Amino acid sequence: MPVLLRDLLKHCDTTLESARFKDYCPNGLQVEGKGSIRRLAAAVTANQSVLDAAVAWGADALLVHHGYFWRGESAEIVGMKRRRLGTLLAADMSLLAYHLPLDAHPVLGNNAQWGQRMGLQGFEALDSEDPQAVGNTGVLAVATSLGELAAQVRDLTDRDPMIIGNLQMQVERVAWCTGAAQGYIDKAAAAGAQLYISGEISEPTVHAARELGIAYMAAGHHATERYGVQALAAEVAETFSLEWTFIDCDNPV
Repeated sequence: MPVLLRDLLKHCDTTLESARFKDYCPNGLQVEGKGSIRRLAAAVTANQSVLDAAVAWGADALLVHHGYFWRGESAEIVGMKRRRLGTLLAADMSLLAYHLPLDAHPVLGNNAQWGQRMGLQGFEALDSEDPQAVGNTGVLAVATSLGELAAQVRDLTDRDPMIIGNLQMQVERVAWCTGAAQGYIDKAAAAGAQLYISGEISEPTVHAARELGIAYMAAGHHATERYGVQALAAEVAETFSLEWTFIDCDNPV
């Protein structure tokens, strides 16, 4: 049975509490397509290759973490943006995007899903004083070397993480925030973490890790954010009896 687009949208907005976030982009329905949904595609980013794959699969809607209309971007509908929007409109395919709400959800979110896959326990907020903050801290059941954790991340993401720290050091308390959250390394150190994991690394991150006495692991922006959108799509598909698929797109960053 198809679900009405408005009902699917209401379910996602309510589940993720999207209205409480002040974000860098609009959360929820970004491009409106057909009014009923049978097939739902999910992806990290709504780039052209993902759009083409979704159209080829016959998706009625595409659910992503990284959508469009970011704060500060050019408002003109030209070039790459025109082609992307043209693909959606020609296929009558809706685009739903959730950025910070999908990072933050305590079960379906990117950070929750990453922590589960890493076998971390006792999740706490990385910044408990900020109601919109994302990221978590947690503990490992058994102290594990940084090198062993790097191997675990490699198996999970199918890529080598960049590591700042001694591979022999033992780690019990970990902080993490998926995507481009390397700037939270000071919060991780203040929370007593021995290791901080995020997606990307910047030149200052190296110095901060060394001077704060905390190991850092850059596991990939795309690679660390593949799981939240899949969890949300699976939950939506089960709720409304929809077909769904995940479209992955290689991204070395």
